[in-house]
Amino acid sequence: MKLALLGATGGVGREVLSQAVAAGHLVTAVVRNPAKLPAHVGVVRQDLANPNNDVLADALRDADAVISAVGPNRAAQAGIVAPATAAIAHAMDSASVRRLVVISAAPVGVVPSTHRPQPPRYDPGDDLLMRYLLSPLIRRIFGRHYNDLAAMEDLLSDGNLDWTAIRPPRLTNGMLTGTYRTAIDRNIRHGLTISRPDVAHLMLTVLRQPETVRHSVGVAY
Repeated sequence: MKLALLGATGGVGREVLSQAVAAGHLVTAVVRNPAKLPAHVGVVRQDLANPNNDVLADALRDADAVISAVGPNRAAQAGIVAPATAAIAHAMDSASVRRLVVISAAPVGVVPSTHRPQPPRYDPGDDLLMRYLLSPLIRRIFGRHYNDLAAMEDLLSDGNLDWTAIRPPRLTNGMLTGTYRTAIDRNIRHGLTISRPDVAHLMLTVLRQPETVRHSVGVAY
């Protein structure tokens, strides 16, 4: 499969790149700093904070699918995901590419957004600990980031792409296991963590799962 990968130098993006190449996929990485990537990887230099649609569309053209692992590396970058995804979606339209997999986050289902100004108080997959203690605390600390992800999911819902949004809980640097649990449009009960390698594995797996198109997928151990 021919893949275009954005966010390839981040924690999850590096794992997607490694696993995709190992699986025999032809990958083009779209990054701001190509020096951070191995020499054997096809690279297009592009800063999603100031995107050029022609350059981005050329990088995505003829891809079977696009994977976006774009996310903030520090608190000051909160708010970058929705604008970056809007640029990616526009470039995909220009390049006539439809399949997109993005990384979101488990708390997003209960975050207010333009489409859902009054979201459910709880995700149907959350247990009592998550509902009453962990989720409110996490949203209070990382509110700007989750607002950004909710806005990203809104814009994808408005568009015509065949998207899937992966919603992990807390990410770890654990090993690739392939034994995680998943659920469509809900979180995983008692699922508190997932490793970055396993999130990357799922992002590649859902490319061949048409039932995940235009849905979120919860994932955890």
